[in-house]
Amino acid sequence: MKESEIIKNIKSRLGIEQLNDMQQRMCRCQSQSVLLLSPTGSGKTVAFTIPLLKSLRQPVGRVQAVVIAPSRELVQQIASVVRAVAIGYKTVAFYGGHSMVDETRSLSVTPDIVIATPGRLLDHINRNNIDLSAVGSLVLDEYDKSLELGFHDEMRRVVRAMGQFRLVVLTSATRLDEMPSFLPLRKPEMVDFTVNDDNPRERMDIVEVESAVRDKIDIAIDLLRSLPDGKVIVFANHRESVERIYQMMRKAHLPVGMYHGGLEQWDREKAIDMLNNGSTPILVSTDLGSRGLDIDAVQAVVHYHMPPSAESWTHRNGRTARMGAHGTVYVITAEGENIPDYVDCDRKYVPTGQNENPIKAHWATLHFNAGKKEKISRGDIVGYLVNKGGLEGTNIGKIVVKDHAAFVAVPSDVARDVLAAIAPHKIKNTRVRVTIVS
Repeated sequence: MKESEIIKNIKSRLGIEQLNDMQQRMCRCQSQSVLLLSPTGSGKTVAFTIPLLKSLRQPVGRVQAVVIAPSRELVQQIASVVRAVAIGYKTVAFYGGHSMVDETRSLSVTPDIVIATPGRLLDHINRNNIDLSAVGSLVLDEYDKSLELGFHDEMRRVVRAMGQFRLVVLTSATRLDEMPSFLPLRKPEMVDFTVNDDNPRERMDIVEVESAVRDKIDIAIDLLRSLPDGKVIVFANHRESVERIYQMMRKAHLPVGMYHGGLEQWDREKAIDMLNNGSTPILVSTDLGSRGLDIDAVQAVVHYHMPPSAESWTHRNGRTARMGAHGTVYVITAEGENIPDYVDCDRKYVPTGQNENPIKAHWATLHFNAGKKEKISRGDIVGYLVNKGGLEGTNIGKIVVKDHAAFVAVPSDVARDVLAAIAPHKIKNTRVRVTIVS
């Protein structure tokens, strides 16, 4: 693709009017091997998408490019960006928890770009579902995390199935001492944006909140009731703790969701969608939610438990104060608790349990049991809710259309009225079940 076309699509399809310094720097890359170092939330997906698409030839009925990422959520995020920009090229996403049948069907017409987790892509290779011998462009996103999670062998076997590389891009938030030996890296060009004038710490207010007892749940609830309206992520160290905190906060009538690795993929996706669309503006999560997810405008992070490492502290805090915004980090401490050296607080705060503009669920989420595979689009949903549900277009929030489902945010105070209004009607001559997600 031509660079001018790529930039035009980024502006029109992603709403990014001006590329940041890192993205502009990636436009100028000429090397066959690039190591992109950048912090979380810096716009690196768009940054590596630019040289990736510039390296593509016209569609030829063969896979030309592969992006490998360590998590399902990151694969989905990357795919949404690449699909929006790579007009004229077929992009598919493969990841665990996704229907293998649907993924195999998506290969009936050979894609140009494949975005996948290492294990799922290797599964397709082993089943002879896909031929990667013509791949000339490869991106390993968050390759340090992939190696941490033990994907080294899978990535090596996937790379061996590919052809001669015109472009290899590795991205990371941290520098590795040793580069993957299976990659043909020839003196990679270093694009390092980990050290720059934009210091997120300067935009963070880190606050200690003391708990009078070892069990922190009461002070955590008081803290959330004291915060102004907005999105908050509460981090705990164990799945069982996340489950308990979530249940106690629900009993306290807080608009809360939960996220951890023990949940089914569907429930994890739903939790992130409902945080992003404002239906559950509080999310209780393990460190799984600290990186690799597309979550915007988080006003505060709460450390319910002490982060187990300096890296965890950094990545949790990186969920707020992103892209030039300010954010607040709250650290709940209990008497006698060991506070690591890397936890540094600016001040102390005693929650009042009240706020004139408290955190509220302004939106409710409607679930449609049909999606892309049933030929339902965002436009179809908007037309249906306007014409049959009586909503104004401006009163429809975020819409996420998946393979066999869609999540749609509508104002919480009219959600049941909208549901009753659309109940007798079909969408695109199809009877679709619509429910309010609880």
